Amino acid sequence: MLNRRNFLTAAVGVAAAGTLAACAKEDKGSTGTSSGGSKTITLGFSQVGSESGWRSANTDSVKSAAKEAGYNLKFSDAQQKQENQISAIRSYIAQKVDVIAFSPVVVTGWDAVLKEAKAAKIPVVLTDRSVETSDDSLYVTLVGSDFTDEGRRAGKILEKVLAKAGLKGPVKIAQLEGTTGAAPAIERAKGFKEVMDADHKDDWKIVVSQTGDFTRAGGKQVMAAFLQSNPDINVLFAHNDDMAIGAIQSIEAAGKKPGKDILIVSIDGVKDGFVAMSEGKINAIVECNPLLGPQLMEVVKTVHDGGSVERWIKTKEGDFMQDQAKAALPTRKY
Repeated sequence: MLNRRNFLTAAVGVAAAGTLAACAKEDKGSTGTSSGGSKTITLGFSQVGSESGWRSANTDSVKSAAKEAGYNLKFSDAQQKQENQISAIRSYIAQKVDVIAFSPVVVTGWDAVLKEAKAAKIPVVLTDRSVETSDDSLYVTLVGSDFTDEGRRAGKILEKVLAKAGLKGPVKIAQLEGTTGAAPAIERAKGFKEVMDADHKDDWKIVVSQTGDFTRAGGKQVMAAFLQSNPDINVLFAHNDDMAIGAIQSIEAAGKKPGKDILIVSIDGVKDGFVAMSEGKINAIVECNPLLGPQLMEVVKTVHDGGSVERWIKTKEGDFMQDQAKAALPTRKY
């Protein structure tokens, strides 16, 4: 996976350092002149899709930041299909954009198209998610979050949730995974398991785990199946809020109380997740901030101007429990 020195992370309240596809939906964006009267930067951006509230907020952040920066944004929604993203990137290469940025659907399968971008001398910036590649020089950097650390923090905050609930005895965990092969799904599961293996070999067990594809519908459907096969589940770890919210519907339909009969920890921190937490239905949320647009635009300008960017910036994201939800809810922007 991605080496930390190749990883530019961004989180809430922290500014980043450093001075379409045939099958996808394309938005050519607006044109204008960048500040200072220089040539307008044309940025080709391929978004993974619109599968969740987090993703929608991320898209809005990128579009608004590009407009504010005066960039010509060519935007593509890959609809969660890698082939759409590859087609979009090739379209950007053909259009000779200045910089390409994309949030990859999955971690593997990018070498060929990234080599094409490098041959065309178009720098590539990864956003939100990492890739596995044979040559790290095929992209400049990544603007995103440390998903493995988010998984670890989910494990640690579950310890607090269990202590507060007074739950003793075996902890039987259901895990709702993100999209198969996607960096956040792989790394959040890895970080959570690290905490389990280090501190809870004897009392925690993941009894069932399956992808809900980061969607509410997926979370609802998969949780219903979980409850049929494992009715004694007492903890749910969801890789994002949307799957947790979908799972809540199935938990309630089964006559159980989310947040009490089944304790729930999720990741993201979108507004609907905080609403569920304020209602006592989600016990804790590990924040992953989607507002990466301003940081991305700073990186794009630096790269376009021939400058170097920081390879690793460690920033802090919040962890929230039920008693913090109501206070934090009015500040939610996503």
